[in-house]
This record gives sequence, C-alpha cells and structure tokens, in this order.
Amino acid sequence: MSTLTISPSPHVHSGDSVKKNMYGVVIAMIPVLISSVYNFGIGALSVVATSVLACVFFEYIIQKYILKGESTIGDGSAIITGLLLAFNLPAVIPVWIIVIGALVAIGMGKMSFGGLGNNPFNPALLGRVFLLISFPVQMTSWSEPGKFPMKFTDINSGATPLGVMKEALGNGQTPDQILPDLPSYTDMLWGFTSGSAGEMAGAAILLGLVFMLVRKTITWHIPIAVIASVYVFAGILHWADAAAYAPPTFHILSGGLLLGAVFMATDYSSSPMSKKGGIIFGIGIGVITIAIRVFGAYPEGISFAILIMNAFVPLIDKYIKPKRFGEKPATAK
Repeated sequence: MSTLTISPSPHVHSGDSVKKNMYGVVIAMIPVLISSVYNFGIGALSVVATSVLACVFFEYIIQKYILKGESTIGDGSAIITGLLLAFNLPAVIPVWIIVIGALVAIGMGKMSFGGLGNNPFNPALLGRVFLLISFPVQMTSWSEPGKFPMKFTDINSGATPLGVMKEALGNGQTPDQILPDLPSYTDMLWGFTSGSAGEMAGAAILLGLVFMLVRKTITWHIPIAVIASVYVFAGILHWADAAAYAPPTFHILSGGLLLGAVFMATDYSSSPMSKKGGIIFGIGIGVITIAIRVFGAYPEGISFAILIMNAFVPLIDKYIKPKRFGEKPATAK
C-alpha cells in the first residue's frame, strides 16, 4: 500500500533561494569593489574588510546569544550589508566608526526586527545615516582618487562634486561657471572623483545592474524609476532656471544616486512587492533626493530619500496589492 504524502506549497519550485539571490547580489557588487580599490587603494579594501567582518560578527553574536536562534550568517545577507555600508563610507574613516556603523546596521536595522525579511528599513543605510549624524566630520573627510591611502587615517582631502556645486550655487555662482572646474562626466562615470569608497564608479554599478537583471535577481522597475524621476525632476528645474540648478546628468552621475538606486532601493524586505508599487516607490525616492539636494541643507539626499520611502512601503503594498496566483480579474464574470 502506497503512502500519500501531502506537503505545503510551493509544489513547483523555481530553483531560487535566499542564499542564491544574496550571493548573486554579492557577485554583482564585485565590479564596484574592484573599482573602489583601484580608485582609493588599500584604504578602501580595509574599510570593506572591516565592515563585512563586523556585520557578520554582530549578526552571529546577536542571533546566538540574544535571540538564541539558528545562525543565519551563511545566507549572505550580512555580507551584503557590510559591503553596502562600506561603499557608503569614506576610504579613510577610522576602524572604530566602521564597527559602530556595523553594530547599528545589524543590531538596530536588521536583528531588532527579527532578522532577514522582517526589517522595514535598509540596514546599511540606517547605519550610514546614524554615522553621518553622529560623526559628520569623519563621514565627510573624503580622499582623492589615485592617492592610494595606505591607512584609514591617511587623508588626501578633496571635496565631492555635489559639495562643491552646493556651496558654489549658494554663493551665487551658476552651474556653467562651476562645471568646468569639476571632474568631467566621464571621470564621474569611472569614479575618478572624491567621495565614498564605492558610490562613485557609475560604470561598475551599472555593470552590476545588468548582471542582476539578466539573472532576474531584481526587476528594472525600482532602479529605472529612481534614475528617470531624478532626471525628469532635475531637468525641469534646470530648464526653468539654468543659472540656479545643475543639469540632470550631473545629479545622476554624482554622489550615491546610482548605488542607492541599484543596490539599496531594491532591497527585498524594505521595497514594495508589486511592480507598480516599485515604480511609485522609485519615483518617490527620486523626487525626495532632488528636493533634499536642491532645497535642503545636505548636498546629498539619496540615503534619506530611501529611508523615507521605506517607511511608506506598507502603505504602498496596502494600496497596490499584488495579484494572487490564479486570481480572476475583478471584471470577470
């Protein structure tokens, strides 16, 4: 007599898993890592190594001794948090600040909500914003590309293009007067400009985007919505008053816009479930980013914009519910 075994769905599996997708994202970030080390030297590599090790360590300790559950460090999510946190830090930041950022990212941003899949905010961004507010001097001490700092404390200071543009516009200069003195768009695309360790190389970030799209790790809706809305909103402002607002291409290639749009806004647990919701989410991020950059006190705005829109994700998901498998349209008889 044969035994009938009944198991819960899904009965047909795509072959995807959390671990497979997480390590796919890690692979997509390898070009960004290579670019950051090429542009900023061993200082960037040290920041990345410290951040990743600290994030994995804190997740293990919290999971084992506080939550008393099975270790989850093997799924790759802590590595991603460590990489993203490092990419948002200067290549010359002290070790102890990186460790604090990792503790906030993992402890406050991820494990306090129950771990992977339960966090409403992107953990790496939460750690980055905490450090920016707590240690503004160290978080804005940028090294210039090509100087190859050998230690965390070796600082070859250079202002970011966003910072220069913000200050110059505030002093009454026009974008046409400022842009010739800034790195070219080509230099920005390849990361040859001052800034955080991994956010400057647009070409490497876009290569990672293509990789994730081909593997279907993410869909195009969120990153394209962010980039397109930034271009449109910044373009409208520039068209209305070219003497007061920077051109849209500058906003896309400078700062952490591309890194945020590709790797942080697309975080599974803190972004909408539906494609339409993802577009709304991305547009909100783009509009808020430009609003902060143009009208706010900070020259950058992508981190705050993503965290703000993370808070709206439950409302977006409630308003735009994903269609259940097999569900008939409402108009069907």
